[in-house]
Amino acid sequence: MKLLVVLSGVLALAAAQPQRKAAQAVQAKVEAQAEDLQPAEQNYNAFQENRRQQQQDFRQQQQQELSNFQQDHRQQHQDFRQQQDLRQQQQTDYRQQQQQQQQQKIDDFRPKVQLETTTFVPIIRFDKEQGTDGSYKTAYETGNHIQAEESGYLKNVGQDHNALVQSGSYSYTAPDGQVITVEYTADEFGFQVKGDHIPTPPPVSPEIQKGLDLIYAGIKANAERDAIEAKNNPEAAKLQETKAAYDYKGLYYQQ
Repeated sequence: MKLLVVLSGVLALAAAQPQRKAAQAVQAKVEAQAEDLQPAEQNYNAFQENRRQQQQDFRQQQQQELSNFQQDHRQQHQDFRQQQDLRQQQQTDYRQQQQQQQQQKIDDFRPKVQLETTTFVPIIRFDKEQGTDGSYKTAYETGNHIQAEESGYLKNVGQDHNALVQSGSYSYTAPDGQVITVEYTADEFGFQVKGDHIPTPPPVSPEIQKGLDLIYAGIKANAERDAIEAKNNPEAAKLQETKAAYDYKGLYYQQ
């Protein structure tokens, strides 16, 4: 009986030896395959980690861009509100200024004489005559006792030279009640005026009068010499008249 048990154990051990070797071979193969798969797993894990990092960076970038956009939008909105408030304040200030200007008294800078003159002064008479030869006559009278008249005509003062002669007078009542009358004449000798209210010039001293007499004597001598030259030399006289005409007009005569 004991022998049978020993034989059974030996047979079982002999049968289990190949199975153990096969199991060891399979385990060795599995371990080799596991070692071969380890680099691929590491690469896959690294890829997954890199992908997660990229996704995290992308989300952070999106959040930063969104935050920047929201901040810019808030700043623009704040600037717009400030501009609106400033515009409203300017409009309010303008309305207040307009109201103050309307409430304030407006100063009148027109001349006081114009403000005080309220009486209408009519023109009682107005006459005017115009001749075909250039002569004329005019006269008028107003309701406040102003009278004026003037006449004019063309006067021959030399060959092909005419001068307009004007003469007239006007009168009015001064504020003190005095009637002022002025007579005037404008001709080739200049403008001459006469009136009782015009101050009388002081007398000319003998020295000045002597100088004036010498000047007048020289003018008279030049006129007599020009007359003699015109009689003896008509061409020279004509040239002299041309020079005189240029001098009268303020022009330069070139021979």
